[in-house]
Amino acid sequence: MMDKNKICFLVEAGLVDYRKALEVQKKTHLAKKCGKIKEDVLFVLEHPPTITIGRKGSIKEILADEIKLKKEGISVYHIGRGGKVTYHGPGQLVGYPVLDLTDYGKDLHLYLRNLEEVIIETLRDFSVPAGRRKGLTGVWVDSYKIASIGIEIKNWISLHGFALNINCNLNHFTLINPCGMHPSAITSLEKILGYSPPLEEVISRLTSHFARVFSVSFLPERLDKFQEKIG
Repeated sequence: MMDKNKICFLVEAGLVDYRKALEVQKKTHLAKKCGKIKEDVLFVLEHPPTITIGRKGSIKEILADEIKLKKEGISVYHIGRGGKVTYHGPGQLVGYPVLDLTDYGKDLHLYLRNLEEVIIETLRDFSVPAGRRKGLTGVWVDSYKIASIGIEIKNWISLHGFALNINCNLNHFTLINPCGMHPSAITSLEKILGYSPPLEEVISRLTSHFARVFSVSFLPERLDKFQEKIG
């Protein structure tokens, strides 16, 4: 059963290199596992252009060669999350919840559906009718995918998370088979609405829905100060 008084650090980190964000996640996971911090954490940020390959992914799903990737300034990482290949970049809102799932039903499917619910409700605030597709993880608007979710669970503590396309460079998705799909199946909030809502507004609405869905109270924290807490 969820703890109605659960405190969760909210770390709005801005634009963060993928490697650095991954290191901070891992340190946070270890700090929670060892009991150094009891609070859960939600990192909200953006990444420079990055391609990540999940456990079910393959380098063959990257369609561009190294020369093209270098020209576009895109880094590539093999990581431990579920899923295949995806893209991160500026204009995409990324969330990394590091939660102790023993406090949230100890149910992976429930956790994934709750993450989807947060994004669906956020998009509804912008009059975008988003939803799920049977048998798939993520959030869609009609037949177009607008948000990806990929997680890793160790000792019932979560890593990685979700990515919501706001006004990112959709052309970069043509360099991969995103989540095993054709690049044309990827969309963004800007493409749907014809304009891009301010990132700060999207963050405000998304974190509000996250707090409601997961029954947490946020405690805002700067990234540098949080790093001091976890060592």
